[in-house]
Amino acid sequence: MTVLDDINAGAREDMQARQRLVTLAELKDRAAAAQPARDAWTALGGASATRAQLKVIAEIKRRSPSKGDLASIADPASLAVQYAGGGAAAISVLTEQRRFNGSLADFDAVRAAVDIPLLRKDFMIDEYQIWEARAHGADLILLIVASLSDAQLREFSALSRELGMNVLVETHTAEEIERAVAAEARIIGVNVRDLKTLDVDRSVFAELAGGIPAGALVIAESGVRGVNDVRHYAANGANAVLVGEALVSDAAPRERIAEFMAAGAEEIAARS
Repeated sequence: MTVLDDINAGAREDMQARQRLVTLAELKDRAAAAQPARDAWTALGGASATRAQLKVIAEIKRRSPSKGDLASIADPASLAVQYAGGGAAAISVLTEQRRFNGSLADFDAVRAAVDIPLLRKDFMIDEYQIWEARAHGADLILLIVASLSDAQLREFSALSRELGMNVLVETHTAEEIERAVAAEARIIGVNVRDLKTLDVDRSVFAELAGGIPAGALVIAESGVRGVNDVRHYAANGANAVLVGEALVSDAAPRERIAEFMAAGAEEIAARS
């Protein structure tokens, strides 16, 4: 069993526990009553006029399987306000509890604190989680190609769109990018972390990103330690970077986001 298989199994067990408390029918009622989803596509640069700017998806993450504990984050709402103040285009909130120490309570706190698009970052393997995301006010969800069949990828993407949400489709290989494109993904993430070893290899980004069709948004995931990594991703086709560890461990995340955006914009201008 791979690390991803183990995480998915835990995510299913935890979801089933929540299902015993909140039925799918109840979630659908809550989703119908929720405020409409915010436009994450435009926020992340989907409008051509804003593609000269590198966008930042700032992540609220307490721990990870590869690094262990990162930050306690006693007040995720306060951190989210700093992220938004620094210019983050969207905020990613980890809701997986076993490996990342996240929760839907964290998501709710952030949703109440900021008005920019929120990504529910979790291991989505059932439509229940998609309805759950919308019921809690998510604007964007993550679908990991390696976790899903082609049929699930299409079905979950279609349901998300029906609910007004955008989808970040995460890939790790050229074959997964082909599957994402076949599923008509418009926001494609390239995660440079090997799912088997958890090692990061930033050099694979350029090769993989080159296989994503023009018109889709390219999101660089994992491996952002500082400005040089942001420059590398921007120079090789990234429209946005998803950054967690480098921000939660920084004493001045607001300033760091602004710095990342400025560096990215310089590289995008240089490649134009």
